[in-house]
Amino acid sequence: MRCLISAVLLVCSVLLGGEAFAGGSVYLNNVRIDGVTNQKFDKVNVRIDEQGNVFIDAPGYNVKQVEGGPGAAAPKPQGTLTKRYFLVSEHRPTGMAEFDIDVYVNSKWVKKLRNGDDQIVADVTKHLTPGSNAVLFMAKKQLQGTRKSFSKEHVFRVVLGEGQTVGDQVTIESSAIKFECTAADGNDVTQEFTLVTR
Repeated sequence: MRCLISAVLLVCSVLLGGEAFAGGSVYLNNVRIDGVTNQKFDKVNVRIDEQGNVFIDAPGYNVKQVEGGPGAAAPKPQGTLTKRYFLVSEHRPTGMAEFDIDVYVNSKWVKKLRNGDDQIVADVTKHLTPGSNAVLFMAKKQLQGTRKSFSKEHVFRVVLGEGQTVGDQVTIESSAIKFECTAADGNDVTQEFTLVTR
């Protein structure tokens, strides 16, 4: 795997510096980084779209454009969110899926949801910006001796959506993202979503 990552990074390095790479750009966590050189990223996912754009998804890395830097564009006004967004976890039953889930929003770590925790309800509005947001779930299998279950019915589910609070109760009005892993999954599970906020 390390060899594959190194090879991909080498290809990206060549593409970043090469003039022959017409029409495509390189993006790190959805920020264009054309012209950036001499960088190394560990534990990344890389995809290339049909236009030849290279997308490097690097959880835990924070990237931003500096005014006048490579790929710089006029800053967009951030505005204010008019809705609140909540992350809600659900076990069926608690602990049987045997996963811990790390949640990243726009490349920043937000929360760890543990296999043995009771239901978690968290307001994540402050981590979001108006418009398109990248939400990444990284579920790591947590085995203590032999597996408790192999059943697809034993689910650890996370929902992220628009909601509101009434007293100490949270109601999800619109479920935008649903991520889940089950006891039948024997390996780590990683999935990224795009959440469009308003």
